[in-house]
Amino acid sequence: MSASGCHRTARLDVKVVETSAGGNKLTPVAVLSSAKPGIRIVLHPEKQYQTITGFGGSFTESSANVLNRLSKENRNKILEAYFSKEGANYSLCRTHMNSCDFSLGHYCYASVEDDMMLDHFSIDEDKDDLIPMIKDAMNISEDGFRIIASPWTAPPWMKDNHDWMGGRLLPGFYDTWAMFYSKYADAYNSEGITIWGFTVVNEPHGNGDNWESMLFTPEEMTAFVQHHLGPKLEADGKSDMVILGYDQNRAGLKEWVDVMYSDDASSKYYSGTAIHWYESTYEIFGQDLQYAHQKAPDKYLIQTEGCVDSEVPRWKDDSWYWSKEATDWGWDWAPEKDKYLHPKYVPVFRYARDIIGCLNNWVDGWIDWNMVLDKQGGPNWFKNWCVAPVIVDPENDEVYFTPLYYTMVHFSKFMRPGAKSIEVVCSDNDLMVAAVLNPDKTIAAVIFNPGEEAKDFEIELNGQSTRVQISGLAIQTIVI
Repeated sequence: MSASGCHRTARLDVKVVETSAGGNKLTPVAVLSSAKPGIRIVLHPEKQYQTITGFGGSFTESSANVLNRLSKENRNKILEAYFSKEGANYSLCRTHMNSCDFSLGHYCYASVEDDMMLDHFSIDEDKDDLIPMIKDAMNISEDGFRIIASPWTAPPWMKDNHDWMGGRLLPGFYDTWAMFYSKYADAYNSEGITIWGFTVVNEPHGNGDNWESMLFTPEEMTAFVQHHLGPKLEADGKSDMVILGYDQNRAGLKEWVDVMYSDDASSKYYSGTAIHWYESTYEIFGQDLQYAHQKAPDKYLIQTEGCVDSEVPRWKDDSWYWSKEATDWGWDWAPEKDKYLHPKYVPVFRYARDIIGCLNNWVDGWIDWNMVLDKQGGPNWFKNWCVAPVIVDPENDEVYFTPLYYTMVHFSKFMRPGAKSIEVVCSDNDLMVAAVLNPDKTIAAVIFNPGEEAKDFEIELNGQSTRVQISGLAIQTIVI
């Protein structure tokens, strides 16, 4: 008993790092000695939810191209920052099969028309840029990482409109297109790169026919997976490869998972569901994520793409990433009735809010879009400029790690594959918190404070606690 008659709470041993608008960048933060009552964040590791698959970003031709234009020193610096244990230690990544908007132009691995057996299949297009980027990342990564591959479209000769944009896969090419995935996995494997899984197609609702796309209804995709892609991978000894359905915005989840998981036959070859965040700027769609999980509780639910889009990044201006200056596609293109869904937003807030919200709604993996882009937010053949966590100036061989990079590290470095999401209760509704129990038995909690005022809080586990202060406009990771 203390002199005041109160029990002293045993002190919790923690390490704290913070990134803030005030200038912290994964900066260690000392705990507080005071024990005044206030905000409580209580961890309940006995209440466990989804198993974490990983966090990371995407290998694109655009990212690989700008890396190739840097000095060897700076190229390696960026890859170390993403894949070393000292850096972000990315564990789950994505790449594109055939070209996408973040390519230098259109290309596919099967360019010979009516090559039904894909005798002329070749990934030579990737050997100058994408494959060296992936292999160098693999050499740096001690823990390794999984790769999800996504086609934006089949070759135009397989589609009803014979175009890169829009259109549907012709039924006569379903078997050939299923073979395409298997040949791609074999070709990459011959380069020493293991592909962990696929999404069936990127954004099956399309993108307004602006860049590479191919349309599927939920019924069409499920029939393709059930009768063609799944059986083909199984027949080729690849039944352990992951197949993720959907791969677009969360507002459409219910329609898709109802069809994908309607019965055992439709569900058999699906390993899970892939989602994007672009439907609105401020909505996590927690109810939709919960619904998707309940529909298939034993399957993956992975965010495969998100970025600050329709925006040219600010060069060496940290404050921009902490201010309401970014837009998304809806700001420019949405009909007037939907404009309210797309207000200007703080880029860092959007990342932190979305990842925490996803973790608290059964999402087990979260993948950022391009890892590296130039000062224009490209290259992008359609001029669909976007922001990446790392921006470079190839002409002057300069590198800028934006605050978005440090935001990603708060999760990817400290929340490891195999971790279990755990229950966390916070007494302050203005703070957002997510926590996991890692395989090494450490607990990592990420706290996001969107308010301008610093806040003191007590973080508590099994009756032990420690007092911490989080700055205003800040993200913290606390490791116990």
